[in-house]
Amino acid sequence: MAMTQESPATTGVVYDLEGTLLEACSCGVLCPCWIGEDPDGATCDAFVAYHFDKGVIRGVDVSGLSITNVAHIPGNVLQGNWRVAVFVDERATEDQMAAILEAYTGKLGGPLADLAGLIGEVVDVQRAPIRHEVKGGHGTLQVGDDAVSAEMEPFIGADGSTKTTLRDSVFSTVPGSPAYVAKASYNRVNLPQYGMVWSFEGRNAIQSDYHMTYSEG
Repeated sequence: MAMTQESPATTGVVYDLEGTLLEACSCGVLCPCWIGEDPDGATCDAFVAYHFDKGVIRGVDVSGLSITNVAHIPGNVLQGNWRVAVFVDERATEDQMAAILEAYTGKLGGPLADLAGLIGEVVDVQRAPIRHEVKGGHGTLQVGDDAVSAEMEPFIGADGSTKTTLRDSVFSTVPGSPAYVAKASYNRVNLPQYGMVWSFEGRNAIQSDYHMTYSEG
């Protein structure tokens, strides 16, 4: 299942989101899920975290906020049935939280609906403090006190400055935008109430400076 970004119209914009992605999982580098192969170890434990540098959803400004999905993927990523716990930035107002959840649960359509269609069960949705930072290419994620924590850095090409980039892959969490192949120095999740507890070092990570937009009509 290929997912593509749709071009925005001058009117009828449903969402227009621009920011950074931080993602890490249990697979080795590079995660085979992105090219449609089965995950290392048959299943994949991952988080997918988005920060909105700029963003509007149904007219609601969500700039400066973040969302993190923690997922257990039971097999091939394209077969779906993901089991997900959702964390929304505690600073979001009720309107902002509702808009973010409508977009990321697929209710508003577009590329985010393609992604949401892979989720089989949402075990919980909760607010949490989220620290999502990218400085000099180095990514840091902290959700709650110890729910999720990770640090990662992209691989650099032969010229010493260009990030190693994934394009036109069969699967993407940032459809329409390039993704950077990265490695997480550590990737920890501590959610025993959902059966999601892991700690990995030197495993796969993905980063991106993304732009996802969708309009009606």
